[in-house]
Amino acid sequence: MASRRNVKYSRLGDGEDDESYNYTDADNIRGKGYDPRFEYTPKSLDKVPWKSILLALFLLSLGCLLLVLSIFILTDHMGGERSQAYGLFALGIIAFLPGFYETRIAYYSWRGAAGYRFGAIPDY
Repeated sequence: MASRRNVKYSRLGDGEDDESYNYTDADNIRGKGYDPRFEYTPKSLDKVPWKSILLALFLLSLGCLLLVLSIFILTDHMGGERSQAYGLFALGIIAFLPGFYETRIAYYSWRGAAGYRFGAIPDY
């Protein structure tokens, strides 16, 4: 269940144009053109989703293992049939891609790269 955040809500206008929006005195202090509907930066973007990162690392390592096993079977370094190698290859790709994607986002977020935040990783 999501926790409540301390967000001040204000009533939106009836129409889609900005003229129908009711600005308050605090909005006038910030200048014309300020619209609080587009200003929201939750602190949950800075929270590190450790469970998701561990799951991503697990999927990445499982995918790598399955891909290596399938390559060993295809090159006859291990016993097995080609159909087993193709199945392991497909499962390896299915596990590797989401693991690599979320691990990359976590790494760049940790490094502080522009455009990457921990909020882009779903938290379980």
